[in-house]
Amino acid sequence: MSTLRNTHFEAVGSYLRPAALKEARARFAAGEISTETLREVEDREIADVVAKQKACGLHYITDGEFRRSYWHLDFMWGLNGVEHIELDHGYQFHGEETTHGSLRLTGRISGENHPFIQDFLYVKQFEEDGVEAKLTIPAPAQFLAELFRGDNTRNTREYYPNTEELLQDIAAAYRTFFHEVYAAGCRTVQLDDCTWGMIVDDDFGKSMAGSGFTLEHEALQYLKVNNLAIGDKPEGLTVNTHVCRGNYHSCYATKGAYDPVAPWLFAKENVDAYYLEYDDERSGGFEPLKLVTPEKRVVLGLLTTKSPVLEDKASVIARIREAAKYVPLERLSLSPQCGFASCEIGNKLTEEQQWAKLALVREIVEEVWG
Repeated sequence: MSTLRNTHFEAVGSYLRPAALKEARARFAAGEISTETLREVEDREIADVVAKQKACGLHYITDGEFRRSYWHLDFMWGLNGVEHIELDHGYQFHGEETTHGSLRLTGRISGENHPFIQDFLYVKQFEEDGVEAKLTIPAPAQFLAELFRGDNTRNTREYYPNTEELLQDIAAAYRTFFHEVYAAGCRTVQLDDCTWGMIVDDDFGKSMAGSGFTLEHEALQYLKVNNLAIGDKPEGLTVNTHVCRGNYHSCYATKGAYDPVAPWLFAKENVDAYYLEYDDERSGGFEPLKLVTPEKRVVLGLLTTKSPVLEDKASVIARIREAAKYVPLERLSLSPQCGFASCEIGNKLTEEQQWAKLALVREIVEEVWG
């Protein structure tokens, strides 16, 4: 395959963990190998997945999230004032319950000296002409949501009885991180965010009955904390977001179209691009995209990472043409709807099938955008 890179060809960023990496992480958890030995295995496997991303023709490379257990919690655990805990339950997905990780505050939140800076520097060394390392992290709104997940609320309120102070400290921690990772050479950060997909789900709304929950209140709060964090980003740092409805072992968590949150998410969130899940009917139609403001790009997640079955190329192209009624084709791109392994368990497909999915994305991109 040619290594010519088409900037309309995108991927969300996580990849299936190789067997050697899974084995090393299990042995480390059991106390059988040292941190240094684990890091050596991670380094080797990251170098390999970066080489495969380059061979695939991707412009953006990531470490595949190979040093993480979860797409979101590992970053949160790296913030100051946050510690790792295990609950007696996980997140409830349709068909499966996740592992039980969560967090607890130990003090006021801040973002200096985050361990992800060193992790990014390892990937940055593989940059070359036409290849840029991007960093995926959970959105500030996702961190806020975790702080109020079930019994976590009580602990959060011990340190932050005032919600406004909490929003300000979360945003400040992210701003610190943005400036430090920019100084390390990062120019593109992707904020992964399930909160928007969560609050449009009717089942979620029913579960919050009696709590005073309204979609508008939640949307405004998530918009506020995200924009506060982005507001002072370094000039030259691109901040994109990926909106998802859950991705765990080929299961999903929520359903619901973008329409109810589009006036905040698409019209007012100050990101440069949206990576949007659109692989099945759970995400609704393209009409809400008309609210995406003219300076922003949209990456259509039209192929699923939840199944090894390859999509019909003509059908995907037809959907791109449909989306282009609302956002001009030059501002659209194509990707799978999510990563292939949002958590280390990964989705139910093989590495060979993973790369076949990306090859199909590239083939479609070359036909549509040339």
